[in-house]
Amino acid sequence: MTEPTESIDPLRVEVFHHLFASAAEEMGVALQRSAFSVNIKERLDFSCAIFGADGRAVAQAAHLPVHLGATPLSVEAVIATHDLRPGDIAFQNDPFGGGTHLPDITSVAPVFAPGADGPDDRPAFYCVSRAHHADVGGAFPGSMAPARDVHGEGLRLPPIRMVRGGEIDEDLLRVFLANMRVPDERRADLFAQVAASHAGHARMQALMEEHGSAELAARGRDLIAWTSILTGRRIADLPEGTWSFEDSLEGGADGTGDLLPVRLTLTRKGSGLTFDFRESAPQALDGSPVNTTRAVTVSAVVYGIRLLMPEGTPTNAGLLEGVEVLTTPGTVVDAAYPAPVAAGNVETSQRLVDVILGAFGQMLPGEVPAASAGTMNNLSFGGVRLDGEGGSFTHYETHGGGAGAGPRLSGAHAVQTHMTNTRNTPVEALENELPVRVVRQTVRRGTGGGGARPGGDGLVRRLSFLTDVRLSWMAERQRCAPFGVDGGGSGALGEAWVRRPGQDADQRLTPKAALDLPARSEVEIRTPGGGGHGEAR
Repeated sequence: MTEPTESIDPLRVEVFHHLFASAAEEMGVALQRSAFSVNIKERLDFSCAIFGADGRAVAQAAHLPVHLGATPLSVEAVIATHDLRPGDIAFQNDPFGGGTHLPDITSVAPVFAPGADGPDDRPAFYCVSRAHHADVGGAFPGSMAPARDVHGEGLRLPPIRMVRGGEIDEDLLRVFLANMRVPDERRADLFAQVAASHAGHARMQALMEEHGSAELAARGRDLIAWTSILTGRRIADLPEGTWSFEDSLEGGADGTGDLLPVRLTLTRKGSGLTFDFRESAPQALDGSPVNTTRAVTVSAVVYGIRLLMPEGTPTNAGLLEGVEVLTTPGTVVDAAYPAPVAAGNVETSQRLVDVILGAFGQMLPGEVPAASAGTMNNLSFGGVRLDGEGGSFTHYETHGGGAGAGPRLSGAHAVQTHMTNTRNTPVEALENELPVRVVRQTVRRGTGGGGARPGGDGLVRRLSFLTDVRLSWMAERQRCAPFGVDGGGSGALGEAWVRRPGQDADQRLTPKAALDLPARSEVEIRTPGGGGHGEAR
């Protein structure tokens, strides 16, 4: 357990918690306002955080759980490979070097204490952002289609110092942009992360000038230590014992292959809590994209622990002290190179949460909700714009579903749940910026599981394309429904359909699909409902 620098004053910890978190929030505002892509500026598919000199997370903004729980491994990889100096910014997305999946690009910028400029000076803090870029190369627009290995999914970036002393490395930038379908948009989104770094740097410099760098660093350590103390107390309140739970991913390149079990054995013994995923299925090498990295598995555990904690508990490295996460390299929850991992960050992360909550439900009967939709319903498409200039476009979006009902409340309808915290793209923004029309968007009534408290309903969205597009669809819960709890019913399965011009009826898509569609084609997605809670009376 992290030891506080002195006797901790909870009030002072709370004050500095908000100071650190506000710096991360400022970074997020700068990133959103500077970005060009709909995915970042409208859907808010990004996250920001402040890390200490030792590479541990101090505070984060209220962004995406799947990003922030996994970011520490990216920061660790950058620190291990680069001696960052003032004005430097490193970028990274390599799933096998601390990343998650290729579209998530992480930036790491050092913050030095005021007056520090010598070669022996070390960063006092790091400002970190992670943004999902709408395309990073690969065979299909959006970089989220099934592929045989990670090389087919897009461009891999090991930790690279793209900004040196405040100046962009134009050679590296040209290599990066040469692999992108919409280079102007990628450049703008990358520079938006630079703007976020500058915003965080300015705020942290101001805080160090006001409070002193040593004081601010000490308060960061206290914040982590306080969170560790709170987590230890919560773990001590849990019953001792061992519980097991498993659920499945829909394997195969098209999602119709063998099911891939995700198995968890949860043990509370003494002051420790162990999450053992070592019996999960071997990683898929048949083109299935549902493999995920250990970083995402740890991220799901962080989220699960955070759900057990009282409201207002800081989210930082202290949540994992006293917690052990066991995985086997080469499995679906700890994939090894060169496994494809595009869906691991968005789909397997959701299944990991379902399994964690399932085990918590056995540990704490009657206190845990039913399964939510359990998928992010990933739709990507791209093509050539209709402006006559031959410019390309790409779009990526996740879609909400039904929330699982809980012991006191019914599930919410058509919402993003668990590991995602993004918005939907407004119809006006989608139609204004892309050659697409929204034909239908509504709640998918009656799809939540029945029970004393019904699960939430999914949603329906139908799009019509004004030009030829290359489209990919990746979702789960198309074969294995979200489960109910304590006699509650399962939520409805998800579906996706497509209709080409001249066809009389829609044709069902497989759970993972990649295809070319001519202009005037339509696609309709119908997302799963959440599980119900309790037997209906």
